[in-house]
Order: sequence, then structure tokens, then C-alpha cells
Amino acid sequence: MYFRRISDLRVDNDMTQRAVADYLNMNLEVYRRYEKGIREIPVWAVLKLAELYHTSTDYILGLTDDPAPRA
Repeated sequence: MYFRRISDLRVDNDMTQRAVADYLNMNLEVYRRYEKGIREIPVWAVLKLAELYHTSTDYILGLTDDPAPRA
């Protein structure tokens, strides 16, 4: 589920996979595998993506449909 969310968030924020991979300081192919659901995304990357997209980790992980960050 999360792989769809991270892909949708990236597209909604007009970012390329390369830009997000660079933000996460990782190889592009590794990030692509996260978006395709081939590889499990590590917790530290979920946290950084939540910061990048100003959303909650729960939203990225599909635990809520509310993208607003928690206070």
C-alpha cells in the first residue's frame, strides 16, 4: 500500500524519482524499487518522506486516509 502513496505524493508534488532519491541520499534504482513495492522501505526513509511531503507517516503507510500531519 505505501508504495502507491509514495508514488502519488511524489507526483502530486511535481518531483522526479531522481529528486526524491537524492533527497534520501540513495541510489535511484533502490528508490524505484520502493515505489514499485519490490523492496521494503526502511523506517528512516518513511520519516524523511513524511517531512518532505508535510504529511504523517500513518498516511504514507496507509493507516489513515487523512494526509494532514498530526500535531
